[in-house]
Amino acid sequence: MTRNHTPKSLAVLLRARMHPDAIPSPPPQASPPPPPADPNPAAQPAASVLRWLHAAASAASPPPATLDGFSDGYRSLDGGGRREVLRSLATDYDVPRARVRDLMRQYMSVASAAAASEGDAEAEEGKEGAAAALYRMERGLRDALRPRYAGFLEAMNAQPGGLKLLAVLRADLLALLGEENAPPLRALDSYLKEKLVTWLSPAALTLHQITWDDPASLLEKIVAYEAVHPIRNLIDLKRRLGVGRRCFGYFHPAIPGEPLIFIEVALHKDMAASIQEVLWDDPPTPESEASCALFYSISSTQPGLSGINLGKFLLKRVIDMLRRDMPSVQIFATLSPIPGFMQWLRAKLASQIKLAEAESQEENSLEGASSTFRESILLPEEEKMIHDAIEQSHGKQGIELLQDILKTSQWVKSEKLSAALKSPLIRLCARYLAREKIRGKALDAVANFHLQNGAMIERINWLADQSEKGIQQSGGIMVNYLYRLENIEEYALSYLSTGLIHSSSSLSQYLEPKDTRS
Repeated sequence: MTRNHTPKSLAVLLRARMHPDAIPSPPPQASPPPPPADPNPAAQPAASVLRWLHAAASAASPPPATLDGFSDGYRSLDGGGRREVLRSLATDYDVPRARVRDLMRQYMSVASAAAASEGDAEAEEGKEGAAAALYRMERGLRDALRPRYAGFLEAMNAQPGGLKLLAVLRADLLALLGEENAPPLRALDSYLKEKLVTWLSPAALTLHQITWDDPASLLEKIVAYEAVHPIRNLIDLKRRLGVGRRCFGYFHPAIPGEPLIFIEVALHKDMAASIQEVLWDDPPTPESEASCALFYSISSTQPGLSGINLGKFLLKRVIDMLRRDMPSVQIFATLSPIPGFMQWLRAKLASQIKLAEAESQEENSLEGASSTFRESILLPEEEKMIHDAIEQSHGKQGIELLQDILKTSQWVKSEKLSAALKSPLIRLCARYLAREKIRGKALDAVANFHLQNGAMIERINWLADQSEKGIQQSGGIMVNYLYRLENIEEYALSYLSTGLIHSSSSLSQYLEPKDTRS
């Protein structure tokens, strides 16, 4: 490590494993006046924050000091206090429905009178006035249907540090919705998400290639937020930012020095089949010979931006940049995890075992009905291979043995078990990726992300990630999604409109004919 990098290295080393503060402190400003003292000494700190909220939400143009008071106060609250503030924001500053009802009654009265006078020659002179009144009432209705927290959120977005606060506020709101799925909370989340989509439009974001020469504070965040393949140490970090690799981040001017999302790229001759190939100590391919840009990690740094597809725009801009800077690169693909596969498979095995037990009991009331839901998880030859690989099966069925084997990751260390599980796990993984859906879209979240961006399923790779996390999530299997530049828009449109999943011909051997898309 060279001397000029020592201070940075020490800074990253000291803080790399520490996540950044949920909300960075804003630049020093004039302190806002304190809120009125609460006469009840037992009152929670949330009471002060609620007073700041009331002052900000009630003002047509909230003063910066009031917004700072709310921001600082919310930042200091624990989880319970934040939930109290969010409930108040969602319910106390919702749409003023009493006013909406009054305006609707007035509107219907004027509209009815105008309709009744239709064709009355003596009332012609009053039609223009009635029309003007209706337009005024419609404007009033539009204003009334706007929730009272709208102005507060927009003012907070314009405040220094406000966008980051709103991202954290929405992260807290999503957590609260997991506990209390109340309509006012859903409405607040929907409105805030809609506004964040506007405020975080691609035109407002800057693409930046992250290198070892960037400030240590930025490199710390890359280490802390890497969510797919953890960065083990400084050497690993420097390797991922060095020759044969790239790292790009999307930045917003309101959150300086912190990427909203970043993507890591490896330059190869061909698509890598394992993460071990990607994270070599030395790049296996000189950059001048690279023909494939492999995206192997995409990490969001802001939980509050969940559901806002910044990755789609980041991918497209990175592809455009690489095509411009490296004309030899013609293949754009991913090496992606399959985080939901083993959870799905374990649930499928458990349900089939339960149905088999029900069928075996003649007096069971589900007899006959349960067979409707029975399916052959394992092919006969796969079941035989699993039985042969187990020294003592104790009369268990193949799916029971498979369930037992998958309870731990120890099977990976056995060549016999690994060989027996390869065929069924790859076949079932292909089914999971290409067939299993929720609301007409791919059940796997990573698959859904890439498919809606215009990718296709290219190849399934056996034991591509042998880390503990990789074995537990997907049995060590990873998948290559391929972005064919000439088909991206077509594939994205067909997937979003009909749920059509495109896959390569190599997957046809694992799928029934009706499942193959090419």
